[in-house]
Amino acid sequence: MRHVQRGQAPRPQAAPQYGVPSQPAYGDGERYDDGRGGYDSGYSDGQVYGGTSRGSRGGGGRGDDGYYDAGRPAPDWRRRIKVGTITLLAVVLVWSVATYFWADSKLKREVDLSKVIERPSGGDGTNYLIVGSDSREGMSAEDKKRLHTGSAEGKRTDSMMILHVGDNGNTMISLPRDSDVEIPTFVGSESGKTFQGTGRRVKLNAAYAEDGPELLVRTVEHNTGLKIDHYAEIGFGGFAKIVDAVGGVEINVEKRMKDKKSGSDFEPGKHTMNGEQALAFVRQRYGLDGGDLDRTKNQQKFLSALANQAATPSTVLNPFKLYPTMSAGLDTLVVDKDMGLFDVAEMFWAMKSVSGGDGKSMNMPISGSRGGNLVWDKAKVKQLVEQLNNDEKVTVTE
Repeated sequence: MRHVQRGQAPRPQAAPQYGVPSQPAYGDGERYDDGRGGYDSGYSDGQVYGGTSRGSRGGGGRGDDGYYDAGRPAPDWRRRIKVGTITLLAVVLVWSVATYFWADSKLKREVDLSKVIERPSGGDGTNYLIVGSDSREGMSAEDKKRLHTGSAEGKRTDSMMILHVGDNGNTMISLPRDSDVEIPTFVGSESGKTFQGTGRRVKLNAAYAEDGPELLVRTVEHNTGLKIDHYAEIGFGGFAKIVDAVGGVEINVEKRMKDKKSGSDFEPGKHTMNGEQALAFVRQRYGLDGGDLDRTKNQQKFLSALANQAATPSTVLNPFKLYPTMSAGLDTLVVDKDMGLFDVAEMFWAMKSVSGGDGKSMNMPISGSRGGNLVWDKAKVKQLVEQLNNDEKVTVTE
């Protein structure tokens, strides 16, 4: 039996240990007394392997060796950015290619310029004949009434202009529908029969009414000496839809305009025109000081403004506006068989540049009239054609 000294409490017996012995609690780098004079743990802040230092408590932090506490390597951000960029470019490429083929398939290549005979030699640059027709194709009775188009069958040219695209500025030249021209020898677009020229003189829009786009091109080339490289035509309905798709076009009206036949009714000042108003603006012939000549200037002014509006980032970069705009235009755009989508884009951007001041817009120079028809100034027309063929800056005035 163990002897117990008086005045001292007996030392308790340690309980039997099973498994891992319990460890005394201690703080970071602290000493504790085990009854044998104390013991230094030898640990200090930030030295516990796999533990959490005071500077990175909470887990998931980055360690001094560049690895996460859980042992996972740090993400390679350069690689992630590279992969993300390549993926984005691939998506944009696929979207662009799909859009191109979709838009190209909607072009109506119905005009065959190979049927045009005795064509002048081409010059530098590219010449587009742009025609606005009064076609009512696809329009309901309600649309015809709302747009003041009437219900005449068939279609006629409501506006005509030559757009020259070159390296020394682009030029837009309106051809008044009442221009006095000669109908030359031509081959019928449908019959293939040759019709001999007799010196017959008519208004320019009569050529289209007689045998369509091919005879119109033949007549313009014969009376100007300028080769037409491409033909583009859009009807009333398509024009109005494009304007509505881009959210309207802002036009500055210089004088009071009111015409019951076209439906125009505008006070002087700036107007954001919708499709219905725009069609009335470009079609008004009556009540203008210069008659058809003022009308052609309004048409040029509006087409340039429309092209400028459609080319804004808010339209081009927004698929919810871009696709409706392209669809509205391409659904009713009739072009020649050799005209591609890039040609359409070139024509479009050239019209935009004219409105931006990088080019010139004008009417075909007029010297007088004959039987109500407007007679072109032969000397000025000859000089104008020479400058266009040589792709020189146009200095000819109206």
